[in-house]
Amino acid sequence: MKKRRVVITGIGVIAANGIGKDAFWSAIKEGRSGISLIERFDRTPFPTKIAGEVKNFNPADYIDKKQLRRMDRTSHFAIAAAKMAVEDAKIDLGNGYAERTGVIIGTSMCGIGYLLEQHDTFRDSGPMRISPFTALASFPDACTSQVSIALGIKGPSFSLSTACSSASDAVGYACEAIQSGKLDFIMMGGAEATLYAPIFASFCVARAMSTRNSEPEKASRPFNLDRDGFVLGEGAGIFVLEEYEHAKKRGAHIYAEVLGHGMTCDAYHMTAPDPKGDEAARAMEMALKNAKVSKKDIDYINAHGTSTQLNDKTETMVIKRVFGKQAYNIPVSSTKSMIGHLIGAAGSVELVATLLAMDAQMLPPTINYEVPDPECDLDYVPNKVRPAKIEIAMKNSFGFGGKNSILILGKV
Repeated sequence: MKKRRVVITGIGVIAANGIGKDAFWSAIKEGRSGISLIERFDRTPFPTKIAGEVKNFNPADYIDKKQLRRMDRTSHFAIAAAKMAVEDAKIDLGNGYAERTGVIIGTSMCGIGYLLEQHDTFRDSGPMRISPFTALASFPDACTSQVSIALGIKGPSFSLSTACSSASDAVGYACEAIQSGKLDFIMMGGAEATLYAPIFASFCVARAMSTRNSEPEKASRPFNLDRDGFVLGEGAGIFVLEEYEHAKKRGAHIYAEVLGHGMTCDAYHMTAPDPKGDEAARAMEMALKNAKVSKKDIDYINAHGTSTQLNDKTETMVIKRVFGKQAYNIPVSSTKSMIGHLIGAAGSVELVATLLAMDAQMLPPTINYEVPDPECDLDYVPNKVRPAKIEIAMKNSFGFGGKNSILILGKV
């Protein structure tokens, strides 16, 4: 049986530099950073005092106030972005489509914030003062259940947790469900809210994050010679994934078709990528083969680009290994330079940037690119947006534990 085609017809996004696709894309085009001094908790004790914090988000705009207390900030982000995506797609998935629609959301730490807050209550006020919703709000699948409830979606509903590749893996699994005919629509993407002091402290102790506190907006500087670590971010990117013929029939705006996906694992180290890049390269080759496109057809790569010394160098090496001399002709940029690293939601918010770039035929910049690194010598679209033909794009995601997840997208 011929595989059904899968397209993206709705976008919802929450990021430090913009809430909603229009605000987000405006910031990306302007090369505007959302990195700032942390306000969610006392930043004084930490060597890193900056993050991609979402500061102008009011969950009550999207969720009943009574329900807000019953869920984690990750779920707030997921529901809000899902509602944006449904509105953008101009379809009511709970009306006639409920049984043929699923929810798949990638998240690395969903519910951990709620649990940490309730632990403080437990410690300070005793066991009988914690919220009765603590267990329900803190389990990893909570955000997908909340999205299903909020939108009346009755198909399969589950979370994927594969560290920083979670959201991209969610796209891959969602595509397979539609291609096989099991479902017609899927709400999919990623959501993450990790800006809680204990989590933040663990990354500080690991010395993984930038300490450029005096210039927050310049701290995330992927591929730049003096990069000194990633910047933690939060937010969500949720999409309406739809079978192509149905989307075409109803006259939906199609952002792109998901052409292929590749997944592998380095099986090497929990934080460091395999310096040989064998499995990252295999994931790229797998995605290209699955998409049935040639390497010369790739017009743009949205990189994982974390702004850490080892990851940026390894990703550059892998791109050159896969594409050979052609690598120097492919624009590569990192959206993390403007929003930070959203861990489980990284791939989805960066996918939003990729889709909007394809829609506008403009390359998102890598900001703060000032001093070239001899080992990172590709075209990173430095500092300014650039008009370009983008028919086929690659989105890279690499996660803790050696997870590699690659997406190929094409204009329809």
